[in-house]
Amino acid sequence: MSMNSSSDILGHMGQQEKMVVSEGEKGKVYHVESISLEEQIQRRLEMLGMTQGARLEILNKKRGSAIILKVRGTRFAIGRQIADGIAIGE
Repeated sequence: MSMNSSSDILGHMGQQEKMVVSEGEKGKVYHVESISLEEQIQRRLEMLGMTQGARLEILNKKRGSAIILKVRGTRFAIGRQIADGIAIGE
């Protein structure tokens, strides 16, 4: 193993990569860590209750289609592009 490889491995120990909604599992509950989207879309999501720290449940997720979420008691669907801009954690 080269020096770069081992230092890369050690450099990443203890650090969690951020997961986005499209990578989450159906039926699991997460918390919104951050939203990195176009300002207009981000404001609309905030009006729907999706703010940093909000509890988010993935209700349905099918390949190539919308993802159905439940946030603060409200269900709504978002596309993959938007889902990729919402970082979540457990």
